[in-house]
Amino acid sequence: MNGVALRLDEKVALITGGSRGIGAETVRLFTLAGARVAFSYAKASAQAEALAASCGGPDHCRALQQDLATPADGRALVEAAVAAFGRLDVLVVNHGIWPPEDAPIATMSEAQWRQTMGVNLDSVFGLTQAAVAQMLKQERLVEGAPRGHIVLISSTAGQRGEANHADYAVTKGAMISLTKSLSSELAPQGILVNCVAPGWVSTEMSAAALNHPQTGPIISAGIPVGRPGSTREIAGPILFLCTPLAGFISGEVLNVNGGAVLVG
Repeated sequence: MNGVALRLDEKVALITGGSRGIGAETVRLFTLAGARVAFSYAKASAQAEALAASCGGPDHCRALQQDLATPADGRALVEAAVAAFGRLDVLVVNHGIWPPEDAPIATMSEAQWRQTMGVNLDSVFGLTQAAVAQMLKQERLVEGAPRGHIVLISSTAGQRGEANHADYAVTKGAMISLTKSLSSELAPQGILVNCVAPGWVSTEMSAAALNHPQTGPIISAGIPVGRPGSTREIAGPILFLCTPLAGFISGEVLNVNGGAVLVG
């Protein structure tokens, strides 16, 4: 008896923020599933190139250096991914910044607000705009199958807010609204748009808080399963949403947070 396979053979995926953390694990999982993967990175060149080499090299996986702070940046990245592999079937919008220092709204600088909006939101407009245009003009790989998949990465902060980090929470809330808007618009055209909203995950970005002797245990105590998630536990649901098994799912916000935030 054959098992159930989560496969993306012949498909091309673009994963933003792919050099580390959730993004890097998503790159690994998508290549294991048979996709050709282009992923973006900002500065970690050696780390990104090592990941691409470990995932099969230029015929299967390519690292693309691209700042993502404006719509033009997003469009340029899509253009580079299509130039690398000839088409685009999946877009995973994973990149983003989380200013680590608390910034109360009364004193938050306009520069911080604009930077967070630029990276986490403005660039996403350009990415999705260019990706949708590419998906709509290319031939489907399988007749009757979706033209493409878009997965936006939100956060529990986008659902319940986050004190002293209003800039970040606003952008992640926008990912949820964008998912619903794009799904309503694009599902009739064969592009399925969904969202994954992680909670606390063990990554380089969260290490300081999770490993802190006071805050770490408090964070874990607030998660019903009793621990932060792993990057594979986020990458897995992202992959699932881009497979034929998820062909009837669109506009969904998939909470992957160990039960910490329950939003229907």
